[in-house]
Amino acid sequence: MFLTEAPATMPDLSCYTTNLLAYLTPDVPDVRRRLAEGIRLAVRTDLPSGELAFSHHPRVDTTDDGRELAYRGAADWQAARSALLDALHREHRVLAVGNTRHLPWAAAHGQADAPHWLLIRDHRDDRWLIADHFAALTPFGEQEPYLGWISDAELAAALAPLPEPPPEVTRRDGLALGQEVPLPPVGHYRWLDRQPVTRASGAASASAPVSVSAPGPGTWTLDLEASLTRIADVFRADPTALARYGDDLWAAARHHAYQLAFAVTDAGLDPERAAAVSAAWNELPKTLRFAAQSAARGRPRPAVVDRSIEALLTAQQALSTDLPRKG
Repeated sequence: MFLTEAPATMPDLSCYTTNLLAYLTPDVPDVRRRLAEGIRLAVRTDLPSGELAFSHHPRVDTTDDGRELAYRGAADWQAARSALLDALHREHRVLAVGNTRHLPWAAAHGQADAPHWLLIRDHRDDRWLIADHFAALTPFGEQEPYLGWISDAELAAALAPLPEPPPEVTRRDGLALGQEVPLPPVGHYRWLDRQPVTRASGAASASAPVSVSAPGPGTWTLDLEASLTRIADVFRADPTALARYGDDLWAAARHHAYQLAFAVTDAGLDPERAAAVSAAWNELPKTLRFAAQSAARGRPRPAVVDRSIEALLTAQQALSTDLPRKG
């Protein structure tokens, strides 16, 4: 069934962040505020030509008792099943990595492979209660939140590893928590579980100020104008990058729209100014999709992309009220 009467409606974010918030809320009650205050568009600038990596927020998953999330994996379903049951018994929920091609409720079901975070909420009589709070109009159609029981075999299929994900998907997975973390080997079932905070992560506790550290190794820009300028340069030089990174800019648009809405209700940002910037953010992924389709037909349209990014920067710069602190 669909989550039309979910007790805690999640904001419209990416599938990663939407279900991350649903997972974290019981342990980090102020997680929505922490996320809003940390929204950013950090871009790695030292990758090979045509390559990009993104971070949309700092880590918000660290609890006051000093635990954070980390990927776990298993090469076969029986080992994964056992570990999932153990994590479910300890934590009362598990954040697992599904594959959209094998999720019956997903808009991309049967059409495309993509990692998709979902929640395992319960297990009874070899059936699993799955919650997916993600909702969006995707290129494959409308996806609505889902809550339902599935069989053991259905869960094994739902969590089927992606076959040889491209580099941009691997980077997206590794940075989904906001800071680059190790991933299980390709071909493994994957989920996330709690562990003590590691020195390498540098993550702050739930009550600490939002971090402004770089998301990972290499050279990064955390400045929005510099990030968008770098993105525009890559898209202009390599039109095929539009298709590879359209999902990342779609996620950025959703995250920034969330930050703006939060600033209106919590920080007194003028609603009309916020709406203008949100509209510019929402227009960007639409423009990128159009430009990517045009480039695939042999007709690159760099000027269209440049104008969309320039319009976004103009709208963003027109804000006279400070937004929540960037992370």
